[in-house]
Amino acid sequence: MIEKLESILARFEEVGQLMIQPETMSDMKRYSSLSKEYKDLEKIVVVYKEYKAILSNLKNAKEILEKEKDPEFRQMAKDEIDELTPTKESLHEKIKSMLIPKDPNFEKNAILEIRAGAGGDEAAIFAGDLFRMYQRYCDKKGWKISITDFVDGTSGGFSRLVANVSGDDAYGHLKYESGVHRVQRVPQTETQGRVHTSATSVVVLPEMDDVEIDLDMNDVRRDEFCSSGPGGQSVNTTYSAIRLTHIPSGLVVQCQDEKSKLKNYDKALNELKSRLYAIELKKQQEEVGAERKSMIGSGDRSDKIRTYNYPQSRITDHRIGLTKYNLPAVMDGDLDDFVEQLRMAESEEIMKENETA
Repeated sequence: MIEKLESILARFEEVGQLMIQPETMSDMKRYSSLSKEYKDLEKIVVVYKEYKAILSNLKNAKEILEKEKDPEFRQMAKDEIDELTPTKESLHEKIKSMLIPKDPNFEKNAILEIRAGAGGDEAAIFAGDLFRMYQRYCDKKGWKISITDFVDGTSGGFSRLVANVSGDDAYGHLKYESGVHRVQRVPQTETQGRVHTSATSVVVLPEMDDVEIDLDMNDVRRDEFCSSGPGGQSVNTTYSAIRLTHIPSGLVVQCQDEKSKLKNYDKALNELKSRLYAIELKKQQEEVGAERKSMIGSGDRSDKIRTYNYPQSRITDHRIGLTKYNLPAVMDGDLDDFVEQLRMAESEEIMKENETA
């Protein structure tokens, strides 16, 4: 670990020197990239320097304890060792956590898709409930969320909905929502009062920048159509909505969020790039032998990551075995506890993999 930290320190100092070079300062794109790297490295370097100081002081205290005969000096050395040892262990764990490879997409905006699965009308209604949950979560985070495409459910909610989420670390927090969400409750459409189980799938993708994926626009067909709003109301009668079809893959995306044809095109193109990136990433993971299920899954009741039980006000995340009895608060956007626990579980898993590698 020390060798790795020393290489980080060396790179930190190198980046600092590169940032003050005239050719770097005249290239704002490169300067911005180096500045971000410098800030990221600085967080680790600050802790490492503190850790090095602790190790040095501990070494000196132990040498005094070995060589010193004076009882008073020996006691002072013992006290210092007792005081510094817990701090050293705490910093060691903190550094291990900081050295975990960061998801390169963590800080990106996100594309959120919610799709009704098993359960008919009730699944679509729950898809609408999940979207409201994410809306409120985004509000609490200070993020902007906007619907880009949707298909209304026949009895309310959405059969399918796609939204853009813009804000600091949006993808890094929302990525844990990908999977099948199961709901157990008495549906609005149920006349006998029986509890039904339905499923809705969620996919979260990182929004890609232009430079991150090479897309040949000759492979993309563009169609224009009239947009409509949630609930079935007409938004406008002009052909401002955009549908893009990636001919080689058959992938289709569309956006009808904006009145501007150009803005809808830009959003649809970003979504297309993000979906193509996800497909390519999955291929790469399969090539190196990583077993990874589709983020959407089957949409079936059995393929679940989380269950929302309304009669017991219970919500359970099956990936980490976390159960809470505050369903109304969660549906009002109080997701922080689940997100933080999932992030911690992911970090612990990565640390274990690094230790056995």
